[in-house]
Amino acid sequence: MENDVIYGKNSVMEALISGKREINKIIISKNIHTDAKMNKIKELAQQKGIVFQFAGRDKFEQYAQFNHQGIIAQISPIEYLELEDFINQKSGKYRSLVILDGVEDVHNLGAIVRTCVCAGIDGIIIPSRRNVQVNSVVEKTSAGAINHIPIIKVNSLINAVQTLKDNDWWVIATDASARDNYYDVKYNDMNFAIIMGAEHAGVSKSLLKASDFIVKIPMQNDFNSLNVSNALSAIVFEALRQRLIDK
Repeated sequence: MENDVIYGKNSVMEALISGKREINKIIISKNIHTDAKMNKIKELAQQKGIVFQFAGRDKFEQYAQFNHQGIIAQISPIEYLELEDFINQKSGKYRSLVILDGVEDVHNLGAIVRTCVCAGIDGIIIPSRRNVQVNSVVEKTSAGAINHIPIIKVNSLINAVQTLKDNDWWVIATDASARDNYYDVKYNDMNFAIIMGAEHAGVSKSLLKASDFIVKIPMQNDFNSLNVSNALSAIVFEALRQRLIDK
């Protein structure tokens, strides 16, 4: 299996901490000034028996357009989880998912992953086509959070939604023209999946029709252009707020 390359201190450190993916080698620039985070990376690599080496500018030229912070790592590709396996992971509590319908921007996906981990979302579903896939930019933008949440790739979002509903999940789609606001839903007493649509097209009509709830984020001044990752943040942290109050 070929290795992927990740870059940046946070991405490399979180990959080391999670231990979910095999790191073949860590390469550090000879020209970078060491700091506490870099020392921690070296310490973790030594503990796990992972080779790290120092290299000159030539090694990093191909990553010049990225904020690599003087460190890259050769790492095994992310392993996607099957939806059925996720559903069968009984935890004794209500769980949550985010479903992405056609998100096209890698930075948005990275930000979404980071938000989901911070808000305690249990997994993210992406379609195998017509959606950005996980790559090094997503990993860097997520600050390594990609290693702390299951990513589920499916061939059909419609089939995935139906599978969830057949297993006692409630599906909540987002749409600017919805009647109900996102905070009208009671997230604290059910398994729920939130569908977020593409940056321009929104959630597809077929998924809107298949959903149990359709909600919106109220806007002022008729200015309806909230970034998809920001919109998701409002919803998932409302869900977290409700669940924390209910404890």
